[in-house]
Amino acid sequence: MKVDAIVLAGAPNSGKLNDVSSEEFEAMIPVNGKPMVNYVIEALKSSDRIENIVVVGSQKMLHRLPPGIRLVQSGETLTDNIFKGLKSLDQENKVMLVTSDIPFIHKEAVEDFLHRCAELESDIYYPIISREANEQVYPDTVRTYVTLKEGTFTGGNILLATPEALIKSKEIMEQVFLMRKKPWQLARMFGFVFVVKFFLRQLSLGELEKRASKILGFTSTAIISPYPEIGTDVDKPSDLELAERVMNVSGSKEA
Repeated sequence: MKVDAIVLAGAPNSGKLNDVSSEEFEAMIPVNGKPMVNYVIEALKSSDRIENIVVVGSQKMLHRLPPGIRLVQSGETLTDNIFKGLKSLDQENKVMLVTSDIPFIHKEAVEDFLHRCAELESDIYYPIISREANEQVYPDTVRTYVTLKEGTFTGGNILLATPEALIKSKEIMEQVFLMRKKPWQLARMFGFVFVVKFFLRQLSLGELEKRASKILGFTSTAIISPYPEIGTDVDKPSDLELAERVMNVSGSKEA
């Protein structure tokens, strides 16, 4: 299965990281001397399954990106950027959306996710990582978790979908992205029964998949990944400190 990748790198550095970095854009904040988006790009380039890579961000970034990377000017919102990236592709392959703030990502994590997706027929694939796997590798990170019948999970910062599913789910996607770190608000989208089950910790992964598929109008599948690197983002000073420490130990952390 060949896929295209859209790296979402348009976010301004206006959040908590602004206290420790003067970079204009979050994607350009250096980790061990390298813009963190470049770790993401290198991991994607290392995978034979990925055919095209598009970075959506400011033209000011171009001279600091790896050679040969296609850059599309970003828009005002996250969903604007998704569709700007999508329009720049021929839309023949499934598309993987990747945020620019996951510098820990590497080839094995990318290929494992895509391999698991290739084994299942679906329109939308979303990775989840168990709390145990996450805390084993990055015990100091603070993540948002959801407890299901099968265990306690956190979400990844990538998503694979058909172009059609992305285009026709735009409005719902906007809501989901806004609420992605507020599980109880996401549960409200699924209806009253789901809210009750959510708080009672009686929801199953299968129930979530079926309900999400019905709401979106496209088959949706959760992929349990053993790699917390795809969900460990850098969005606050303590995350940046961890990334600097990890990358300093592992050298340049080439994919």
